[in-house]
Amino acid sequence: MAFAYQLRRRSVRPSAGRLLPLSLSLVLLSAVGCATSSSMSRSSSIPDPRVGLRAGMMDAAEAAWNLRVVSKTPPPKEFLGVTNSDLSFTGPYAIQGNYNGYQVWDISNPSAPTLKIGYVCPASQSDVSIYKNLLFVSGESNSARLDCGAQGVKDTVSHDRLRGIRIFDVTDITKPKYIANVQTCRGSHTHTVLFDPKDPENVYVYVSGSAGVRSPNELPGCSRLTPDKDPNSALFRIEVIKVPLAHPEQAAIVSSPRIFTGLVAPTVHGEAAEDIAANKKEVAEARAKGGFVATLGGDERVAPNGFIAQLLDSVVKARGGTGAPTGADSAALRASFQSIIDKMFGGAAGPTAGPRPGPTQCHDITVYPAIGLAGGACGGYGLLLDISDPAHPVRIGAVADSNFSYWHSATFNNDGTKILFSDEWGGGGQPKCRVTDKKEWGADAIFTIVDRKMVFKSYYKLPAPQTKEENCVAHNGSLIPIPGRDVMVQAWYQGGISVFDWTDPAHPKAIAYFDRGPADSTRMAMGGSWSAYWYNGSIVSSEIARGLDIFQLTPSAFISQNEIDAANSVHLDYLNTQGQPKLVWPATFSLARAYVDQLERSSGLPTARIASVRQALTSAESAAGAARQGALTQLAAQLDGDASGARDAAKVRTLAGSVRDLAAATR
Repeated sequence: MAFAYQLRRRSVRPSAGRLLPLSLSLVLLSAVGCATSSSMSRSSSIPDPRVGLRAGMMDAAEAAWNLRVVSKTPPPKEFLGVTNSDLSFTGPYAIQGNYNGYQVWDISNPSAPTLKIGYVCPASQSDVSIYKNLLFVSGESNSARLDCGAQGVKDTVSHDRLRGIRIFDVTDITKPKYIANVQTCRGSHTHTVLFDPKDPENVYVYVSGSAGVRSPNELPGCSRLTPDKDPNSALFRIEVIKVPLAHPEQAAIVSSPRIFTGLVAPTVHGEAAEDIAANKKEVAEARAKGGFVATLGGDERVAPNGFIAQLLDSVVKARGGTGAPTGADSAALRASFQSIIDKMFGGAAGPTAGPRPGPTQCHDITVYPAIGLAGGACGGYGLLLDISDPAHPVRIGAVADSNFSYWHSATFNNDGTKILFSDEWGGGGQPKCRVTDKKEWGADAIFTIVDRKMVFKSYYKLPAPQTKEENCVAHNGSLIPIPGRDVMVQAWYQGGISVFDWTDPAHPKAIAYFDRGPADSTRMAMGGSWSAYWYNGSIVSSEIARGLDIFQLTPSAFISQNEIDAANSVHLDYLNTQGQPKLVWPATFSLARAYVDQLERSSGLPTARIASVRQALTSAESAAGAARQGALTQLAAQLDGDASGARDAAKVRTLAGSVRDLAAATR
């Protein structure tokens, strides 16, 4: 969730991670966070079961298609009512970030997850990653403390504040040890852990900080001036932390790559007509009630009460006072409010020669070490980075799109020939999946990668319209290891989760989903899936308000049981989705049969030949030793011959290769 959204758009954000009702105000906190159906589109005349679901926090109606709900686990009391965020995995554990800290769930039995520990350590947004015995947690909020205290930080400048990366030793995951932190000028909204096989003694952490630049009185060296005025500016850069695995307490920033150099502000779309009208109404009502209004990006925005309370507290302290602010304090703040906002967000810069500069930070970076590339979702751009030198990533490509509002996250396909970017239009706190919202807005954009250049192919958006009381937009997801295909599961906040196939990048299609009714039918209340990731046979979803959900795929016309079995044969020791692993399938009969099912689905081989191949696999599986090996070797040779005249020659060759691998694995 883009709590440090660049504030060029209207956005709704929960205050301090609490699940409070949301108005259409712009929250400036970061400156101071069963049914079945067939696939249906928005234009379908057949009602989608996801439309009109009964509302409720813990008892909302549900709709599922080609997914089985395995378990639904509510949050423990220390985290109830506080925003759940992202997920990381190690061994049998799912680590769930939360604005109050993090939770470790044992999901070895997906139908009954058990809480191993709930570690209270408030921060925004507690993005989590793990490598071996080290757990990394992001902190960005002004209220986050070095000592993990829940009392917050009241002073504008304080050496008790944590904005950056916390490092825990989780050798015993039930007894984490807080061993180090690395402070950064803009905090850590998200981060990415990169392990380079050429440098086995270290890991690297790419930090994406998107809050305002902190005072140099709090962290020396922090500058909010632009790079042309201060070459050491904290803007227009990311941070790279080097973590020695033998001495993680020595972790430190080793570079601050300026991967945005030369980019200019892209063309962007405006807000939907109903949102413009709603904002005007809200501004008028706030002004009539004495609320604080500021102009950002040419539009008037209402400042939330929590943000104003912090500013008034600073005014009281600046005059040496104590207690509640007076009317004079409010008047003083009102007189200077616009200039304060201009200073915080660069609104007073005035006209400049030439085009406006582009993004000053990334929201999220996905590294794919196996191909030496990373995808940067960086506000107004999608970037392609060369990470062959992990401490010094280099931008090699950049794409912009006027349909995109806020480039949020990136996912490569397994062979690295495609990349998908999500657009978190509205920052995660607004309803952007209404029937009136364009399908190109708040969606995914799919690109092929040709000669290390990105080529746009299509958009994909959740096809079921959601209500105006449901925050909904594209969010975090991951690949599902269906062999020979590009299949992804993705979270859409209160739009639920969707599974879709983007093997054909120009024609992505939905193949499974799960959705609930609104958290509240009368007002906007935060909820929904923050992230949904596949891990060792299950789809695990971090539900913002309702806890932890686990799903499993069921066979359908789009995914066969053999494909599911082949996917479940892929075992990962750990998973940070932003550190994308290369998926490798072991030689199994289910893998070979999965390819046969795909050839049948695409008519890649004649029907009679499909039947004979299946019979040959069954016969070989019933044999053993040399007999099995001989039968498989013979079948592989026959398939090599089939390929030359097959409608899908490439898939037949892939099948032949998998059968040959089975033969080699036979002892």
